This record gives sequence, C-alpha cells and structure tokens, in this order.
Amino acid sequence: MGQRQETIYSYTVLFEPAEEGGYVVHVPSLPGCVTQGETFEEARAMAEDVIQLYIETLKDSGDDVPVERENIIVSRVATKIFA
Repeated sequence: MGQRQETIYSYTVLFEPAEEGGYVVHVPSLPGCVTQGETFEEARAMAEDVIQLYIETLKDSGDDVPVERENIIVSRVATKIFA
C-alpha cells in the first residue's frame, strides 16, 4: 500500500464584509471559489474547506490545479472619474 504525498497550496483570500453581517470570501486564483462565514474566524475556516474541496474536485477531474505566484502585492487603487 503506497503512501499519499501531502502537498501544501497557498492562495490569497479576500474577506469582504457582508451587508447582513459576516464575511463573503473570494479566492481570486480559483474562479468561482467563494464561501462565507458569520465571523472572521468562521469565514477563514470555511475558506480552508472550500479551497480543499475545489482542489480535490480539480484533481478528481484530471484538471490542473492553479498555483498562485508568490509575493503577490494587493493594494487599493483610487481613480477620479469626471462626468
């Protein structure tokens, strides 16, 4: 019986406060990978779960797993629009 190899994947995750409370979580490198949680801690745990399920689904389908480049810089950018 062969041993399974463990692989660690790391992704940037965005936590957006929801109007009704809690957080909506987006994983930009995994299209459609979205979840939510009532607290930040719950949202973070849900993010780990949904990422794992997303990757397992890709692997089961024989699809490549996106690998996010390291050292991604996230910044807010403002712009003026003149009417």
